[in-house]
Amino acid sequence: MIGASVKRKEDGRFLTGRGKYTDDITLPGQLHAAFVRSPYAHAKIRAVDASAARAMPGVRAVFTGADLKAGGVNPIPVGWLHAGINVAEHHAMAVDAARYVGEAVAVVLADSAATARDAAEAVAVDYEELAAVVSAVDALRAGAPQVHGNAAGNVAFTWQLGDAAGTDAAIKGAKTVVRQHLGNQRLIPNAIEPRACLASFDAANDELTLYVTSQNPHVHRLIMGAFVLGIPEQRFRVVAPDVGGGFGSKIFIYPEEVVACWASKQVGAPVKWTATRSEAFLSDSHGRDHETEVEMAFDAAGKIVGLRVHTVANMGAHFTLFAPAVPTYLYGTLLSGQYDIPVIHVSVTAAYTNTVPVDAYRGAGRPEATYVLERTLDIAAGTLGVDPAELRRRNFIAPTKFPYQTAVALQYDSGNYAPALDKALGMVGYAQLRAEQAAARAKGRYIGIGLSSYIEACGLAPSHVVGSLGAQAGLYESGAVRVHPTGKVTVLTGSHSHGQGHETTFAQIVAHELGCALDDVEVVHGDTAKIPFGMGSYGSRSGAVGGSALFMSIQKVKEKGRRIAAHQLEAAVEDVDFKDGTYFVKGAPGKQKGFGEIALAAYLAHNIPGDMEPGLDSTSFFNPSNFVYPFGTHIAVVEVDPATGHVALTKYVAVDDFGNVINPMIVDGQLHGGIAQGVAQALWEGGVYDGNGQLLTGSMMTYALPKAHFLPMVESDRTVTPSPINPLGVKGAGEAGTIASTAATANAVLDALAPFGITHLDMPLTPAKIWAAIQTARGGH
Repeated sequence: MIGASVKRKEDGRFLTGRGKYTDDITLPGQLHAAFVRSPYAHAKIRAVDASAARAMPGVRAVFTGADLKAGGVNPIPVGWLHAGINVAEHHAMAVDAARYVGEAVAVVLADSAATARDAAEAVAVDYEELAAVVSAVDALRAGAPQVHGNAAGNVAFTWQLGDAAGTDAAIKGAKTVVRQHLGNQRLIPNAIEPRACLASFDAANDELTLYVTSQNPHVHRLIMGAFVLGIPEQRFRVVAPDVGGGFGSKIFIYPEEVVACWASKQVGAPVKWTATRSEAFLSDSHGRDHETEVEMAFDAAGKIVGLRVHTVANMGAHFTLFAPAVPTYLYGTLLSGQYDIPVIHVSVTAAYTNTVPVDAYRGAGRPEATYVLERTLDIAAGTLGVDPAELRRRNFIAPTKFPYQTAVALQYDSGNYAPALDKALGMVGYAQLRAEQAAARAKGRYIGIGLSSYIEACGLAPSHVVGSLGAQAGLYESGAVRVHPTGKVTVLTGSHSHGQGHETTFAQIVAHELGCALDDVEVVHGDTAKIPFGMGSYGSRSGAVGGSALFMSIQKVKEKGRRIAAHQLEAAVEDVDFKDGTYFVKGAPGKQKGFGEIALAAYLAHNIPGDMEPGLDSTSFFNPSNFVYPFGTHIAVVEVDPATGHVALTKYVAVDDFGNVINPMIVDGQLHGGIAQGVAQALWEGGVYDGNGQLLTGSMMTYALPKAHFLPMVESDRTVTPSPINPLGVKGAGEAGTIASTAATANAVLDALAPFGITHLDMPLTPAKIWAAIQTARGGH
């Protein structure tokens, strides 16, 4: 079953409309919440008058941020802390001041969602508008408006990694130094299911249940219960049912969930909230938003001798859960890429601004690092007069150097980068394509070819290391395997599926190892009352960490079954083997017991070893010793129309190394989705604020998400370098497409524009931006 392209088990209910999402859940007597949100990016809250709202029929309560604070609700904590970090209090609703457009100021509870929304509009808030700052670079300038009183100069934190002196020396002594400013624009997540929550407090049992769109329900329970609401974990159940996409944006503890939980206890009724799409734009954590200065130094042979990177990262108005890790340990540590770079220094200044908070979004730091490296390498190839593919090959880490210690802390466990590049070049027909490009240019057609040779660190680990770096939690995963008397199997995983296909891939692991039918395996996730404590799904960790925990439990189950089989077959344990669901005595294949027979025997307990407990189940926690490191090369081909600036993506080739692959079809689907998101950043998407902090791209009318017909069919292939870090030999695959495709697409567009003398444009590479650049290059206006 491992390696088989099995159709997803969960798709039956999704395709027939039988999925059960948070908004599908209805509880008796539930009230609906609607939030009053600040129309200002920065304003003091002088007074809140809810009298008109409270008088409306169907309205049951109105609460403010001051009510929550007085009611014992603590600020939402940060899950990753650096030395010297300036953490500003983040209340579930603004108390004294609102710091971004869309920040919740009050909540209305009513019998219907429509009534709640109408009443929210009747709440009168007396604001004193203050000056706002939206750009991180502007926020760090002297005299900029201050977002928080405890963060002087709006500095949230500073961070650095690497050898500053050595990098300085390498750059000074280099034959060629390529310098470039690179912007990595703000992105706004748009999962198909908006965020939602339904909180229900049971006064009789003093228990709270929260249904929520979460990627990590146990983390929700721990942080909200212990640190925000003061509820003991055993009295707080968090259920993440079917979740329609997350992309990182559903990791965090959001204000609306905190408010719903507290309010349910206050009013003695369930409280439900589902975001509108407009609310999602204004309240879901955003991603990216970096401004970077890079210097890449080369010797006379075109080898990289040093890299210096300084990034200003926009954190928005507040830290959310993992925000401080994204522009630091998930970014700076990846700046060696696939390349043998002897010295690197990266420094980051993170700034508070009057914008929506910025945190993890698909790739989370890794796409930003890859873009810095791969865009700079293409610029360097032009400067040095070297083919971009050759320049990459020249600087690859040699296969004989693994495990490879980078200059930015990480040690790569394995890798062989040239085969992936060679396969991608062969698939795209690189030499012929370059010839066609030259011929097309002679006819006034502008074809561009862009490469991106990426590496990703995922399956975040180990716990003691991330703890020393600032993580406020471990990064292991749990997996329980419960064999029933009939031989059927229930899997309980701390990972969470919100589109990844866990119910299929985890069942494949079990079926492969135990020799049972795929349909005999049930996968349970998302309910803290059922599953062992786990860390959830993000950072492409489910297979490498969650799957490995299940594998460990399966081995324990198999070994116990072996002891029972040996006892019944009157053989030594070491003489009993297991294959295809059958225990048998080596050399005597007629002496055998089926797995189902052994499972029943384990529960009957009539004929098992005398020192053995009945039952057949096991729980394991897998704490990996290192990250896993997927890698590959992607190539994008575009054609730019100089008359309009329009970019057509005509071909896309992806060669990736994910180690051993459990389900190739599911991996291909994840890859295609990731590529679509990465291409979209390069060409279309971008969150834009005006100078007053108003979000100008706050709807589908103004925020340009890709459509299916914008993209060609992806041609994909793989190399296989199994990871030595986990027993399955797997690596993460969920974010690789996004990590690679942004740089590949941007490089292709800039390659197409090279005849005009245009060496760089910041993303998104929209038709208007390209057309204007061409006009300027031609001497127009």
